[in-house]
Amino acid sequence: MQTHELKINELSISAYEWYLGYLCAIDEMNLEAYSKFLAHDSIFQFGNNPIVYGKDAILQSLGYFWSSINGIEHILKNIYGNDNTFVLEALNKYTRKDGKEVVIPAVAITDRNQAGLVTSMRIYTDTAPVFA
Repeated sequence: MQTHELKINELSISAYEWYLGYLCAIDEMNLEAYSKFLAHDSIFQFGNNPIVYGKDAILQSLGYFWSSINGIEHILKNIYGNDNTFVLEALNKYTRKDGKEVVIPAVAITDRNQAGLVTSMRIYTDTAPVFA
């Protein structure tokens, strides 16, 4: 993960540290670590794909997606909102199975419950270049 391009961060220090851990789990493509950030009844939507309901289904969906690439790295640009509802603007660097790197812009909207677990994650990006 790269944070040197982060210009605006409206999260508290503790929420920002939590979010960095969350993003690290994604960048490491570590389903076990990622699962610890999710509420059991969370929802996940990636681009124009159907909404995925529930922690287990989300982990299955992400596992499938992660198996189709060799890596992902977030380059943080801006984080807007508050500690429970926030929007990340980022560049996502994907490493394809052929080793080629593709960088695409993305926006992720995250909602957390009072326990600090993700209840909703919506990611808006076009991953078509990753699979072209």
